Amino acid sequence: MARRLIWLSIFAVAMAYMESAVVAYLREIYYPHGFAFPIVVIPPRMALIEIGREAATIAMLAAAAVLAGADRWERFLHFCLAFGIWDIFYYAWLRVFLRWPPSLLTWDILFLIPVPWIGPVLAPVLISAAMIAGSFWLLAEKARGTLLRFPAPLWALAVAGGVLVVLSFTLDFGVVVKGLQPPPFRWGLYLTGFALGAVALIAGVRRLSHPQK
Repeated sequence: MARRLIWLSIFAVAMAYMESAVVAYLREIYYPHGFAFPIVVIPPRMALIEIGREAATIAMLAAAAVLAGADRWERFLHFCLAFGIWDIFYYAWLRVFLRWPPSLLTWDILFLIPVPWIGPVLAPVLISAAMIAGSFWLLAEKARGTLLRFPAPLWALAVAGGVLVVLSFTLDFGVVVKGLQPPPFRWGLYLTGFALGAVALIAGVRRLSHPQK
């Protein structure tokens, strides 16, 4: 498993390099004076290509996770791990290439499917860091022989937290298409969702049946 995790991490870092290189080219073309809100909307044809690129990125991360995992839990956790590493290194490479973002509180367009996701860079980075930590934690438990099984109420709690986080990113998506300055980020909604996910993870791990030493 350790070897698989190393190669999966290398793949995620390399994917992040490729993604940020593409974004560097796009910003050189469409935002030569700097990328900041209010955003100048790119042509519809290019926007569709961007949506396809994002879908392809998720598909590639999922495919790598499926190949690396031996069962459903491993595939799920490998995807979460790869996604978290990819997302954090995406911003790390952008910092190297463009000296951007100048701050973790700088706003960005995070995703485009099904509508634009917007928010300060810190918000997705925190989610990615939590995904990495949680994935390593559960994979370590599984390597010890622990049977990973969460009850339905905890899955529902985690899903509810995820929905709140997504809403914090998407409720104000109209400012992108209208070329407006975004309102203050919905930190209350985001942090509530983040906390629900963290509670579900911690409570789930505590309920696991650990192997006898």
